[in-house]
Amino acid sequence: MIRLGLRLAVSGGREAWLRLLVTAAAVAVGVGLLFTTLAAVNAVHVQNGRYAWINTGFVADAGPADREAAGTDADGDAPLWWMVRRDSFQGEQIGRVDVAPTGPTATLPPGVDRLPADGEYYLSPALAKLADTVPPEQLADRFGGHRIGILGKDALPGPDSLVALVGDSPQELSALHGAVRVTRIVTTPPDRCHDCPIGLQSNGVTLILTVVTGALVFPLLILIGTATRLSATQRERRFAAMRLVGATPRQVAAASAVESVLAAAAGVLLGFLPYLAVRGRVAGMGLTGYRFYPSDLALTLPQIAAVALGVPLAAVVAARIALRRVQVSPLGVSRRVTPKPPRAWRVAPLLAGLAELVFLLIRHPESVPGQVRGYLSAFGLIMIGIVLAGPWLTGRAAALLARRTQRPATLIAARRLADNPTAGFRAVSGLVLALLVMTATIGIITTMTDERGRVEGGPQFDNVLINHLSEGRTPEGLDRSAGPPAPSGFTAGLLAVPGVRATMLVHPLDRVVPVRAGDETEASEVVACPDLDAVGVFGHCEPGAATAYLPSVLAGFRDYSDTAWPAAPYTAEQVAALPVVNVVVATDGSRAAVERARTTVDAAYPANRQSHTLAEGRKESDAELEGFQQLARVVILATFPIAGCSLAVSVAAALGERKRPFSLLRLSGVPLAMLRRVVLMESAVPLLAVSALAIGTGLLAADLFLRSQLQYTLHSLGTGYYLAVAGGLVGALGVIGATLPLLRRVTGPETARNE
Repeated sequence: MIRLGLRLAVSGGREAWLRLLVTAAAVAVGVGLLFTTLAAVNAVHVQNGRYAWINTGFVADAGPADREAAGTDADGDAPLWWMVRRDSFQGEQIGRVDVAPTGPTATLPPGVDRLPADGEYYLSPALAKLADTVPPEQLADRFGGHRIGILGKDALPGPDSLVALVGDSPQELSALHGAVRVTRIVTTPPDRCHDCPIGLQSNGVTLILTVVTGALVFPLLILIGTATRLSATQRERRFAAMRLVGATPRQVAAASAVESVLAAAAGVLLGFLPYLAVRGRVAGMGLTGYRFYPSDLALTLPQIAAVALGVPLAAVVAARIALRRVQVSPLGVSRRVTPKPPRAWRVAPLLAGLAELVFLLIRHPESVPGQVRGYLSAFGLIMIGIVLAGPWLTGRAAALLARRTQRPATLIAARRLADNPTAGFRAVSGLVLALLVMTATIGIITTMTDERGRVEGGPQFDNVLINHLSEGRTPEGLDRSAGPPAPSGFTAGLLAVPGVRATMLVHPLDRVVPVRAGDETEASEVVACPDLDAVGVFGHCEPGAATAYLPSVLAGFRDYSDTAWPAAPYTAEQVAALPVVNVVVATDGSRAAVERARTTVDAAYPANRQSHTLAEGRKESDAELEGFQQLARVVILATFPIAGCSLAVSVAAALGERKRPFSLLRLSGVPLAMLRRVVLMESAVPLLAVSALAIGTGLLAADLFLRSQLQYTLHSLGTGYYLAVAGGLVGALGVIGATLPLLRRVTGPETARNE
């Protein structure tokens, strides 16, 4: 039967070969996207693993269990002094690691062949290129000494990562707040390291897996199943004839399986072509904030084996379902009867998924794995429910349309849909799922962006540079991370930088002072009034005051320009002798002025978080939202092509299966234009009817998710969403219209002959 199945797959001339190629091409598109999805998930893990070494300083002083998990046991090489800093240049973050070995056998970070000595440093390729294109006082002077090499790929999350490894002396580095002694370099990826703040934690990786799995894999299965059903009617007749001449159901099943496996296997092999074609583009998308190396998007052998076995198996199952009437009786093909109409129970899974979201709103899981399981199962039930409820809703809409219309084309389409609503909905099921996924995704992302992205203040925040030297006050009083008083000539040197308008030094108090100014009721810092008035962004002093109390408002983005802060009982000289917790520099906004001032401040006051503009701080706070928005774009851009391919294959297959009835209609005098309207209506009715349900369900699911997980209420989706929906529906109708020219070719007089 295997040899017979192979002959049947390619017999029939050009039509058989065309059917085989179309099926293989459709499967190849789905497999290519599936390969790309799996490779992107692998790339996230690979990239995340290269963050591990940067977290070394954060787990070095953890408990024994954490040290053992991170590979920081006390035995082995000589300890290193280690300090991680965050710097910025023109809005881009720079990761800086300062090291100082205490002996000749210190362990090595990845990407270098020796540790930098005092006055030496390594730069990543992107950072080295950047440092070579601007004057040294804007960037290179921050690292001191001279560059001795380029960091290797193993030390960099991505090709555009800005990373520096700087050598210091043990005496200088150990005196800085935030420096720690380490004995081993962390090798545990951040998603498996409890105390590693840099990189993607398990929540982030799980989020990517959940979104990709729920939003892409299910539509891909629909595409593959649709492709393997091409020419199902013709194959039913062929296998029914085999049953009539004595073939057993098992032999028919074997022959159909061979034909389906052949097309699916060819599609799996061809699926590597779209995967290789888009891999470079996916690597450059910056899904996690940084671009991937193309080699990161690699597939594992178990993944390739799972797809290579799973797709043909799915094709066999789809073919078996398509030929289920032949398995019962060979006469079931010729005796065409109206199938039983879909029942209302098909709505049950959809209601169950929504009910689960309501349950999660009432009793929300505390653990992240519990939340993932709950939401993934709820959204999975909703997607399955839409697919199951689609035929029932299509049948209801077709029956209503048949009672209300008198146009011949509309009446024929409505009667055919009412006769078999499952086949009518199957063509548009992929697009309906895409609309559901897009609506829920955009609803969630839009609301999160509106809620978390609210920023007060004007454009002057782009021009203000600030350096945080203190983490706050400790129970014992002043935080020892505050810097020393300003050295002589420091302020004058800053004001001499071209483009610097004003400077302000913020000093800590040893107690919290009650104040009444705007919305603030407490103050823990003090400033000189001439400096505060010159900067302007953070308010001004009362008339005649020399110094003023100031709350810890400098990390926020609110505009305090009109706020008058109460006078403090100190002279300017007394305040100048205090330690410094913030250095504020107001510039004219030019890049050169900002970077020169940043270099000057960081050289005088090194800190874990180097100087940054308020605009850069705002950008960092929005980085998570940008990641979510990128995920939304990926999901939308992936689901619509899948849906378009499913729609094109389904409509083309339906035309091929109905070519004889349409040929008879043409012979009886029905114009070709009317037949085209029939085909268009048969696709448009289920598309519009079920799309309305999918959009409403997506909005409701997004609102329930936001209320239960984030305590937000769904916001208006905006014009972009409605344009995307309109574009998707217009594109779907365009795909249907593109298949209409086939009607003239497949409905000729020769097709109407009796077989």
